[in-house]
Amino acid sequence: MVVEKSIKNLENSQALLTIKVDAQSIADAYQKKLAKYQKDILMDGFRKGKAPLSLIERKYGDMIYEESTFEELEKHLHEVIETLQDNEKPLAYSTPVLQDEEKLLPFKKGEDLTFSVTYDVYPSIAVENYKGRDVEVSGYEISDEDVQKEIDKLLDQNAIVKTKDGSVAKNDIVTVDYVEIDGDGNEVESTKRSGFTFTVGSGYNLYKLDDNIVGMNKGEEKTIEKKYAEDDTAFPNESKKIKVKIDEVKVKELPALDDEFAQDVKEEYKTVEDLKKGTREKLEKDAEEYLKSDKVEALLAILEKETKFDLPKSMVEVELESSWKRFVRQSGLDEEVFEKFMKMQDQTKESIIESWRPDAEKNVRQQLILEEIKKKEDFPIDEEEFKKACDERLKNIQDESSLEYYKGMIKDEMQFAKVVPFLLENNNFITKEKKSYKEFMERV
Repeated sequence: MVVEKSIKNLENSQALLTIKVDAQSIADAYQKKLAKYQKDILMDGFRKGKAPLSLIERKYGDMIYEESTFEELEKHLHEVIETLQDNEKPLAYSTPVLQDEEKLLPFKKGEDLTFSVTYDVYPSIAVENYKGRDVEVSGYEISDEDVQKEIDKLLDQNAIVKTKDGSVAKNDIVTVDYVEIDGDGNEVESTKRSGFTFTVGSGYNLYKLDDNIVGMNKGEEKTIEKKYAEDDTAFPNESKKIKVKIDEVKVKELPALDDEFAQDVKEEYKTVEDLKKGTREKLEKDAEEYLKSDKVEALLAILEKETKFDLPKSMVEVELESSWKRFVRQSGLDEEVFEKFMKMQDQTKESIIESWRPDAEKNVRQQLILEEIKKKEDFPIDEEEFKKACDERLKNIQDESSLEYYKGMIKDEMQFAKVVPFLLENNNFITKEKKSYKEFMERV
């Protein structure tokens, strides 16, 4: 049995839990483990389960005593943790670490045993003044030019591509063969590319040949000599000779911007003016979504400075590992293959993750602040919506204790979803400057 226990708060949102276990419970655990070994062990000269207990103890006693003692400590540790307050318990992803193990070993028989573990706990957070604040943010303005650019994209998406008889011009779509020529006039086989298609003027080709092929005709071939700038991403400060052949030239024919086109874009649009109005509304809607994020981010930046608390290391590590998993998933590669590829780029998982640490710490800190606001406000939730969500998401769960656990999670999610709208509604966001739509959206 546990004779006594104590818990002490440490730095970095850690706790030190100290437990004293009485000698008798350790001795009883040892005897049970010894009896189990007697049933299962095979020893020379004896049938299974028939070896004398004294012989087993003499040969394996120290090992069995150490094993049974560790198991007994672990059992009592779990029992004690269950009795702790929520703010004293280890975080779900923080494993208690035994302290000064070398000082405990070898275990002394017949004596009470005191041991300590450390683990991460939920930090103590006091968020104040998160309502009624004046918060400065940047705004935006949408010009007629912004609207026209968006409509131009729609026209481009609906363009018809046709073969062109004339020479290459900007915005034409060309298909080319190219190969690099070395100093001796020979083709560099590894650089050969056939049937490469790009839009002239886009710059989406390795050698940036756009301006050099303007005026060429289908079937024409020529060698281009280029000197690349010092800041060129592919060939900084290098000179190249590239042989290019034009295989095909196509041109985009844009539809006319008229009422018929507007109706094709959306049934409710009847005229070009309707299209322009609807396009402006779409741009405003997109910008407003980003502005909401900016507002919350600006408020959280203030609250971060005012709310001091230690971040549990395990929380940050979980955030970093989740980011890594997403990063790998986006690559479309197996993690092992992806790590090998990164190694070829002189990068490792560790170096990449470390570069993300400041952002991860910021994300965790902000999430904890939002979570604390959720707790303080204890937002009411719509019972019908709650019941509907539980019925849909928990229909396959039969165990009653699991059911209650997941219901708690769903309620927590529904309450957390109310935090951001609450902050937006209960603070005053002041526009300090208005940026162009392009600048505003590119900054995000």
